[in-house]
Formats: sequence, structure tokens, C-alpha cells
Amino acid sequence: MRIPAHAVCTAIRDDIVSGVFEPGARLTEEVLARRYGVSRVPVREALRTLESEGFVTTRRHAGACVAEPTEQEAADLLEVRMLLEPLAAARAARRRTEAHLKVLRGLVRLGQERARRGQGEDLRSLGGWFHETLAQASGSPGLIALLTQMRHKVAWMYVVEAPARPVESWAEHGAIVDAVARGDAERARALTAVHADRAAGAHRLRLRPTVSTSQPAVNMSSGRH
Repeated sequence: MRIPAHAVCTAIRDDIVSGVFEPGARLTEEVLARRYGVSRVPVREALRTLESEGFVTTRRHAGACVAEPTEQEAADLLEVRMLLEPLAAARAARRRTEAHLKVLRGLVRLGQERARRGQGEDLRSLGGWFHETLAQASGSPGLIALLTQMRHKVAWMYVVEAPARPVESWAEHGAIVDAVARGDAERARALTAVHADRAAGAHRLRLRPTVSTSQPAVNMSSGRH
């Protein structure tokens, strides 16, 4: 069965974000095709997509390599995301569905409960689901795609520490949902801006040396991608 290029793209991106392929590492079509158990055609397409997203660069005489973002590029990325998330919240206040609200309220209940109990191990993933759902509720495909790409890149460039006051953080999530439910776009925007600014303080740049890309093969035929 032919593995589609978008699945190969997701697999390579995940390996870049998780650090399997370090910044500056070469990404040869032959090695990647063998790793994921595919032909070189979907690998070539995937690398073009990842280059357009900023995860890969093409160097003369070296071919495709994992990009090496500067500290300034990382800082700019975080700043842009902090501008886009309030915009998504404002649009969600105008366009959200009852299904979106149900999921958002459920996530807030879970997050608040686990924050009160000190169960911090699940809070990061719950927070990710919350912000992803809030973006989906904006009803703006282009904005959703940008925020999704930025989440991947932020996870690649930064280590995110647990919030110092998780109960307060989830209270902010709850207030954002209340504003979205009331259709109050400006309050949703303002609350999300404050929350994003506060959360940005928990981001710490990753510093990772370049390593070999020799990795065991990955079978894509039955994978999650």
C-alpha cells in the first residue's frame, strides 16, 4: 500500500520536534525512505512541505537539512503566536458551536480538578487540547493551520515548564470560555492576550547539539500517521 506524502511529512516533523533529528542534521531521501518504509517519492514531497513550514532547509552541496533557528527567530515565533491566539479567541466568540463549548467546558472542568489535586502530569496535554479546540472554534481554516504549525514549532524550539500556579491558569481558561460562550469577542481577546503573555514566561529555549541521523527503520504501514 502506498503511504501518502502527508503521513510521511507528519512522521518526519514529529521526529524533528521530538529531537530524533537535531538542528543541522542531514535528511537524505534514501535514509528517510528506509526509515519509514516508503519510496523516495513521498519523502521528496514531504521535505518540500517541511521546507515551506520552516522545519527544513536546503543547502548547496549538502541537500536537505533540519533548520537551525536562531534565538531571534524563536522569540519572533512566540510573539506572533501571542498575537494570533487572542485573534482566534475573538473569532471563536462569534463562530463557536455548542459542540465546541461542550468540549472546552469539559477540558476546563478536568483541568481545574487536576490542578486542585496537584495532578500536574496531565495538565500540559489538557492545555494543548484546550488551545487547539479554541482555535478550531474560530472557524478560520487559515488561522487554524497557522496556529497548528506554530504549536509544532514552539514545541520544537522550547521546553515549556509547568505553570507556577496551575489553579490560576485554569481559572483563566474558564474565564476565556465564559467570554466565548457569551459571544463577547473583545473580552475573549483581552483575556487570552493576558493568559498568553503570562504563559510565555514558562518557555525556555532548547539548546541541542547536532547528532547523527542514523536511526532504526520505522514501519509506516500500520503506524499512527
